[in-house]
Amino acid sequence: MDLNEPLAYRMKPKTLEDYIGQEHILGQDKILYRTIKADRLSSIILWGPPGCGKTSLAKVISNTTKYKFTKINAVTAGIGDIKNAIEEAQNSLLNPSGKCILFIDEIHRFNKLQQDALLPYVENGTVILIGATTENPYFEVNKALISRSMVFHLNPLTEDNIYEILKKSLTAEEGLKNYNIKIEEETLRKIAEVSNGDVRTALNGLEVAVLTTQMDKDGYIHITNEIAADCVQSRKAIFDKKGDSHYDNISAFIKSMRGSDPDATLFYLARAINGGEDPVFIARRIVIAASEDVGMANPNALVVATSAMQAVNMIGMPEARIILAEAATYVATSPKSNATYLGIDRALSDVQNKDTGQIPMHIRNAPAEGMEKEGYGVGYKYPHDYPNHQVEQQYLPDKMLGTKYYIKDETIPE
Repeated sequence: MDLNEPLAYRMKPKTLEDYIGQEHILGQDKILYRTIKADRLSSIILWGPPGCGKTSLAKVISNTTKYKFTKINAVTAGIGDIKNAIEEAQNSLLNPSGKCILFIDEIHRFNKLQQDALLPYVENGTVILIGATTENPYFEVNKALISRSMVFHLNPLTEDNIYEILKKSLTAEEGLKNYNIKIEEETLRKIAEVSNGDVRTALNGLEVAVLTTQMDKDGYIHITNEIAADCVQSRKAIFDKKGDSHYDNISAFIKSMRGSDPDATLFYLARAINGGEDPVFIARRIVIAASEDVGMANPNALVVATSAMQAVNMIGMPEARIILAEAATYVATSPKSNATYLGIDRALSDVQNKDTGQIPMHIRNAPAEGMEKEGYGVGYKYPHDYPNHQVEQQYLPDKMLGTKYYIKDETIPE
């Protein structure tokens, strides 16, 4: 082990027994654990956020399998690299099994042509594919490859998982054992907490703290809370405004407003702002929620939301955060009705799919002289000429008489 390599690299597990976390797919009764132990792996896609252990798991497989193991990175590799890996796998002198495990990191970076180049070899068993991706593979990986692979979703590591790895790094030969380090359990826990499920962030922060702190007179490197906080920086936000977390977060934001939970609304709003989300995009979501979910229960919500969108456009960040918060909490705490939303969708469905008949003659437009002779506008009753500014007359076409679109107190079926 080269101790000049980063600590996060040196601490990668070598066996399944060394691997910490992801018990939902690597428990001893789980299929992935059993197939790795039996060296009977089929093609898999490992999907999860940065630092959750995808490449570490691939390293464990490389140490376990009897097959030739080849690793390429989709950021720098091309079709030529894929062909080279296939040719080496099929070389009976270099690889008598005729098979290889091909690990492709960041597989979502491969374009369709590059992914298609893998298909025949995955299909005929020459290649056992392990693809690692931080993006949703159901969007970013060809359906043909997905259908030939098992997809395993890795979760962010828990605080306990990361604490265990940090503690292990202090005593491991390949870790920081050669340094005389004194660090409180509380400080290790804090590093684990602020890493937000990314063990690479935690190990990098600990290593920086150790390497940049001078040894005290007692012969120890003392890592305090202050030193650790300075090296790990602020809590790492799991948010990519172009990736899955963008859609997940905005979905949670909208559903929290709809669910009348102002605290959750502000929480997801804060995540979006902290992650660099476009404030105008957020404002548009609030406007939509004001109309779709509040609707006629409080029509003023749409006025507030629209004003907020205009103000955000004019003011910009960081002050726009206050405007967004005000509008979002107003929508969240407003009474809710989706009667208008349901009503327009029913009406659109009828217009698109039914013979809805003709507009009654008495409410048609008669802009030109002589059209009255054809019946246009004849018999129309002007509502303001009647008590309470209302009058009974037919508005729907004959074929649609009795149809209800706006149902103010619509009951939800059980």
